[in-house]
Amino acid sequence: MKKDFLCLSDFTCSELEEIFALCRELKAKTKSGTPHRLLDGQTLAMIFEKSSTRTRISFEVGMFQLGGHALFLHSATTQMGRGEPIRDTARVMSGYCNGIMIRTYSQQAIEELAAHSTIPVINGLTDMYHPCQIMADLFTVMEHRGNYRELKYCWIGDGNNMANSWINAAAVFGFELRVATPKSYEPDITIIAQAKKAGAKIIYTNDPIVAAKDADVLNTDVWASMGQEAEQQERARAFTGFQINDEIVALANQDALVMHCLPAHRGEEITDSVIEGDHAIIFEEAENRLHVQKAIMATLMGQNTCS
Repeated sequence: MKKDFLCLSDFTCSELEEIFALCRELKAKTKSGTPHRLLDGQTLAMIFEKSSTRTRISFEVGMFQLGGHALFLHSATTQMGRGEPIRDTARVMSGYCNGIMIRTYSQQAIEELAAHSTIPVINGLTDMYHPCQIMADLFTVMEHRGNYRELKYCWIGDGNNMANSWINAAAVFGFELRVATPKSYEPDITIIAQAKKAGAKIIYTNDPIVAAKDADVLNTDVWASMGQEAEQQERARAFTGFQINDEIVALANQDALVMHCLPAHRGEEITDSVIEGDHAIIFEEAENRLHVQKAIMATLMGQNTCS
């Protein structure tokens, strides 16, 4: 039975930790130059409705290193851009490829694509969730701190797809999460309710100082995501004070880690001094997108062992 990777809460903690274990193995093989062609001869269709740097490069390079091939498909240059129903695209691609990764706006669209595909579908980003990024984030924390589930995580900024995904992760893995957003920019209330019903330890506040105090991990994202460019000035006013800077870092634990999914607007949601400072693990986090996504693809599309 095929399995899709649309949202972290579709998986159990143990299933996701198996992906982490495979990721660790694959990263070691990548660094040593040891071949690991787990998807030899397979093809991944990559559908993009949103611009991308890290997602495209990491999935494309990842498929190459796994022995497969990735196809870059921009929606505007496919029949999807001319109105072909998603269910028809799903059926056609299922006959050609071994997996689909899509980076799009609508979570509903990706769920429809998965429902009508007979091959695994991976969420490369929607306006609702960004699960591959969260997996890379947590794997990076694990590399630095080991027992990542015992740490206190802090999200400061917009209640966007990243905030929603952190809330998802708190429910699945059981760590404490503090979320600080301005009023009217809260995460999805349904996702918060579902996470709390699952027993998630979530503290919500409109005060970033409260959220950052004694935190082990500080995290943020841009104030205006793709598709919100017209709101940039309005959001800049609303998010005044919701910046990860040296003062906020000083409130966290002495060895706190700072993350950002990138691209960063330096001087807005995070300062240059923090990005370049000793607490930041931002570029390790970016690299780990490659290794985590390889583990996800290998798990969903093929043999999930390096032997």
